[in-house]
Amino acid sequence: MFAFVAALVATLALAVSQTPAKAAGTLLSQAKPATASSTENAGTPASAAVDGDLGTRWSSAAADPQWLQVDLGATSTLSQVVLNWETAYAKAYQIQVSANGTTWTNVYSTTTGAGGTETLDVTGSGRYVRINTTARATQYGVSLWEFKVYGSTGTGNAACGTANSALNKPATASSTENAGTPASAAVDGNMGTRWSSAAADPQWLQVDLGSSQNVCGVQLSWETAYAKAYQIQVSANGTTWTNAYSTTTSPGATELITLTGTGRYVRVYTTARATQYGVSLWEFQIFTGGGGSTTPPTTPPTTPPTTPPGGAVLLSYNKPASASTYQNANSCVGCTPAKAFDEDPATRWATSDTNGWVDPGWISVDLGATAHITQVVLQWDPAYATAYQIQVSPDNTNWTSIYSTTTGKGFKETLNVDGTGRYVRMYGTARSNGYGYSLWTFDVYGTGGNPTAPPALPPDPGNPTHLVWSDEFNGAAGTKPDTGKWTQDIGGGQNGELEYYTNGDNTSMDGNGNLVIEARKENVQGHQYTSGRINTSDHFNFTYGHVEARIKVSGTQGLWPAFWMLGSNFKTGTPWPNSGEIDIMEHVGKVADSVYSTLHAPAYNGGNGYGSPYTLAGSDFASDFHTYAVDWDSHHMTFSVDGHAFFTADKATVEATRGPWVYDHPFYIILNNAVGGDWPGAPDATTVFPQRMLIDYVRVSQ
Repeated sequence: MFAFVAALVATLALAVSQTPAKAAGTLLSQAKPATASSTENAGTPASAAVDGDLGTRWSSAAADPQWLQVDLGATSTLSQVVLNWETAYAKAYQIQVSANGTTWTNVYSTTTGAGGTETLDVTGSGRYVRINTTARATQYGVSLWEFKVYGSTGTGNAACGTANSALNKPATASSTENAGTPASAAVDGNMGTRWSSAAADPQWLQVDLGSSQNVCGVQLSWETAYAKAYQIQVSANGTTWTNAYSTTTSPGATELITLTGTGRYVRVYTTARATQYGVSLWEFQIFTGGGGSTTPPTTPPTTPPTTPPGGAVLLSYNKPASASTYQNANSCVGCTPAKAFDEDPATRWATSDTNGWVDPGWISVDLGATAHITQVVLQWDPAYATAYQIQVSPDNTNWTSIYSTTTGKGFKETLNVDGTGRYVRMYGTARSNGYGYSLWTFDVYGTGGNPTAPPALPPDPGNPTHLVWSDEFNGAAGTKPDTGKWTQDIGGGQNGELEYYTNGDNTSMDGNGNLVIEARKENVQGHQYTSGRINTSDHFNFTYGHVEARIKVSGTQGLWPAFWMLGSNFKTGTPWPNSGEIDIMEHVGKVADSVYSTLHAPAYNGGNGYGSPYTLAGSDFASDFHTYAVDWDSHHMTFSVDGHAFFTADKATVEATRGPWVYDHPFYIILNNAVGGDWPGAPDATTVFPQRMLIDYVRVSQ
């Protein structure tokens, strides 16, 4: 549970309008997540008003006010709302929109509601839409057969892509501090490398996208030496520039900026440094979308394509393997040759730590029959080969080289080759460091052989997604979390935490629609503090989807609230971090204005996890609710706060720069409010107890 990044928030234009009747647009609300202030009974849930079935309905308790809210999943432009009332209707109500589910703006209001079917033309934008009723027409609650929201999603910045269009594109700069901080380091997808300039103003960093694009956003991940004044500029020719964004009050850290511009070239042009040093960027990401040119880039890709050519299939899965040596001790117990061919990205082969840290070193696989080999994919551990050959053999004795290099780069290498044989091996002749050779994965593709099909990946989420699991925490004050959905984690925490997690004593509903996880200063089981941690491991495990929670975090020094997921195989014996960990949100009280999203895996974990902070400079996340989410599929994860995407972990980028992607299997959800630990440190005289973490809801859509 660690991380890195931050962002600025784009405001939404919202307006009230009474316009002539017009086309409704696309139905946006059907099957989207819906919540309500109350429900009459279990048979009239909020979801029944957005299921497209006029035979089901939502109904509320018999009191004013009441509300029904739908999450459209993305910022949308609204054109019409249709209310299909049951007999128990509202005579006074508002239609409201919100960017974050917290702050609402009216787009329609009436005190003379007529019931029946009301078709309302509205104008406004938001991700969340609700009807807020203030006066019932009957003595009963209010009830809707259907709540339909029409409009459009995917226009303007709503269509902005999440892929980094600047990744590995040609980059130039006005200057560089030294040879170790070139312009290219700001577009390599590696948060451990950076561009830095000479110590003078102005400076610029420029990226060639390869073709004209509609540019809708940029993300600047500043090093400590940032620019307080700069412009984001676009150009068709790299000579004449147009400003798309300008500021003189940059906060540094990481800035996610929405803008509008068109050009082949994009640059950040800095005019005032915040320090006496030059300006420095870990990463300059550019996002495009909303149409524009689809001309292929003129610059060839920096890595070979990963799709096997010629209809090839995976030939090496679970085939007999052998190696020069293998390790079975210390940090690599059971690192046999077979581990490179089991399609488990969290297991690996390594040469022996007693006699295998020598050259040459090799690993081979028996494909079971003669095959035509067209591609080999190597996912290296940091103990990689700088010089090696890919060899084939008909008899496991006489070998022919079909690929050779003396400039191996490690991480993931995709090699298009051409050879024939039953046996294939990697024959390493020069190690990258003082250790041996180690591979997480050694995949051989081609035709022939005697292949065994590997397990298929789970299906990606639907489009649109549908709510598959949720907890709205609408229980009475003092009731405990639903034991059909949550299990209490009891005992001491990890990572140097100081609390004792109780069996439900610190987790309960507040009666206002929230779950409270309260951290207290009290002595229990030898610990000075108590708190709560709950998880879904015994009830709900899933792969891929939109995972979201609306949370008000705890604060002050030493507090560490988190909303995260752990690989379900952890419960069946797979150790951490091999199981994988997805931290959707972590907050440490000593950094009030930031939250963190991070991935942990065998090759990157703890303080070296792969992630980003999200910072709202000068704010305190503990002062209000925010919505934290991840969109997860077989290719990427995109993390967001209040609907603002700020960090995308792309599978190909992770494999090419960090190590294996270990997230294509079931995970379960965890909520906890930790005290102390290696990251936040212990409470001190400024810490306030008790500290309450409030969770409004948790939802999963697929």
